[in-house]
Amino acid sequence: MVAFGKKLKARQIEEWQGYYINYKLMKKKVRQYAQQIQVGSQDRRHVLKEFSRMLDNQIEKIVLFLLEQQGILASRISKLGEQHAEIVQQPDISKITQLREKYRAVAADLLKLLNFVELNAIGLRKILKKFDKRFGYRFTDHYVSTRANHPYSQLQQVFKHVGIGAVVGSISRNLADLQENQGSYLSIYDQPSVSFQDPVIESVKAAVDRLTHSTSFLQFLGQHALIMQEDLPSPAEDHVDNEGYHSMSLYLNLGNTFLYMVNTYIIVPTADNYALSLGAAATVCGVVIGAMAVAQVFSSVYFSAWSNKSYFRPLVFSSIVLLLGNALYALAYDLNSIAILLIGRVFCGLGSARAVNRRYISDCVPLKIRMQASAGFVSASALGMACGPALAGLLQTNFKIYKITFNANTLPGWVMAIAWFIYLIVLWFTFKEPSRETEEKYVSEEASTVESEALESGLVQPLLLTSEKQQRDEGDEEDEEYDGSDEASEDSHKVAPSIGSAYRLLTPSVKVQLLIYFMLKYAMEILLSESSVITTYYFNWSTSSVAIFLACLGLTVLPVNIVVGSYISNMFEDRQILLASEIMVCIGILLSFHVIGPYTVPQYVFSAFITFVFAEVLEGVNLSLLSRVMSSRLSRGTYNGGLLSTEAGTLARVVADATITLAGYLGESRLLNVTLIPSLLIGVSSIMATLYTYNSLY
Repeated sequence: MVAFGKKLKARQIEEWQGYYINYKLMKKKVRQYAQQIQVGSQDRRHVLKEFSRMLDNQIEKIVLFLLEQQGILASRISKLGEQHAEIVQQPDISKITQLREKYRAVAADLLKLLNFVELNAIGLRKILKKFDKRFGYRFTDHYVSTRANHPYSQLQQVFKHVGIGAVVGSISRNLADLQENQGSYLSIYDQPSVSFQDPVIESVKAAVDRLTHSTSFLQFLGQHALIMQEDLPSPAEDHVDNEGYHSMSLYLNLGNTFLYMVNTYIIVPTADNYALSLGAAATVCGVVIGAMAVAQVFSSVYFSAWSNKSYFRPLVFSSIVLLLGNALYALAYDLNSIAILLIGRVFCGLGSARAVNRRYISDCVPLKIRMQASAGFVSASALGMACGPALAGLLQTNFKIYKITFNANTLPGWVMAIAWFIYLIVLWFTFKEPSRETEEKYVSEEASTVESEALESGLVQPLLLTSEKQQRDEGDEEDEEYDGSDEASEDSHKVAPSIGSAYRLLTPSVKVQLLIYFMLKYAMEILLSESSVITTYYFNWSTSSVAIFLACLGLTVLPVNIVVGSYISNMFEDRQILLASEIMVCIGILLSFHVIGPYTVPQYVFSAFITFVFAEVLEGVNLSLLSRVMSSRLSRGTYNGGLLSTEAGTLARVVADATITLAGYLGESRLLNVTLIPSLLIGVSSIMATLYTYNSLY
């Protein structure tokens, strides 16, 4: 992987080079400021003032050029509009075709301008992040808030692309008017349901979506998956995407995600009764449910490592292990063995291939549909979470076949074993292993091309470089050597080789986000895993009632994400939603406590929905921020950001299920309050940690 400074230089439009952010100069200034403050030759206030002035000058240069180019595009569109008016009066197919191509040419130039703005926006964001990291000062929050909220803000032009929307709309409307109408009038405003699909307009819209700070339901869902990608994907990545993508293989990965989530939650309504039927306490359900999570802590690592070499073999192994695990879970009833029951659940956890599913989407799905695939991953998980308990509620029967018992306790195991067997057959015959040779070949060819170009340019240059050129090269080397950030050199872009090195890449902001993820998963696991025991003790609910309750909780996931992704996230900053959601989760936990008087169904259901819904909101925003503050070195490799978040969430589930089992020794009457106390303490701690790092979350 290449440092951002080199990527920026490589992707600049040659005739516009003087108008891009001078990233190299800014990096050197940050280095010089650090040295000056260290030796005491400059005070912090002077450095902040000078650096702010430099940023203002850089942004002004970018914005003035942007406005100039927008004016040129507007002038071209205006002239084309005159031609368009003439064609409407006297339709001519050949002239319509020519005019359409001229509009597309304007759109292509607009796309270049959008890429120009995007490169500069990324450069500004990175240099601000570098400054904060170097000085341990929350300068970014001050700079962005003071500039963005000012009536004469130029920063808004860069980050909000003010005025570009009008150009996009004009080109889209005129192209739509000319598209296959041969002079007839069809307006996109009159028929908004008509979807205009001109490729160049789709590319422009995609560039606008990348640039804007507002989000959508699809993007918000995709953020839940924490499938990280770089700001500037390489051409090699685009090439490999197009070569290796196979739609059926993607659907099989999403199917694996769905079935695994069903497998996780299908036993929750009956786990306490199953434990009782085998002679154990009802609260042992915590161990039964948590055994799967314990195994998943380890399986996530080896599946992530295995996906470096293959996707097909890990998925086959996962299906076989899950088939055996569910069969053992079901057979434990007739064998009258709690040990077999737990072994079956451990096997199910060892078959968790979610790391493979994430990795496949990250590495093998084309960039243009990766967000949709990420949203599909989250939707499959949410649907599985709702279907699991609902399916358990339908399996309320009791019969025997050849001394094998089929009842509410064992049927979840048998149903999932059959489901994994069918999945294995389909997987075996339809999955296509992506070719890794294509990527290696393309990268090597790209490297050879670079070397050839360097050699060719070297042959036409003087053998003795001028002192000016030498000094410039030495300055480059000095800058790269000094810069110890995660974006400084090619070495710093290498993937983390171990869990220890991955941990060392975690900044305080990342650690806080992982703590929040731990907190929300802990709170949700406590709520879900003990629901059967609590509702039976206080309300005497049947298994079917518990199943319906849990299914209703699961069904809130997508509607909540629609509201947050389409509306709330466009009205507030992510960090504001994050803090508010944490507070609401803690309020939900507080409302769940049984303090005085009888514990009622409305109190339990209302507090459960408050906790669960806001934990879901919190998860989406948390993973969105996590993907932004996490080092780019954690976007790939075995020990990636997705694995770290999975481990944090899985560990939270393990601790929560262990808490339920241990609290059970104090009696079912105390179970609720005893398990809620740790949830509340962790929630309050996460709020304090969020406030501590609040200004670094941008």
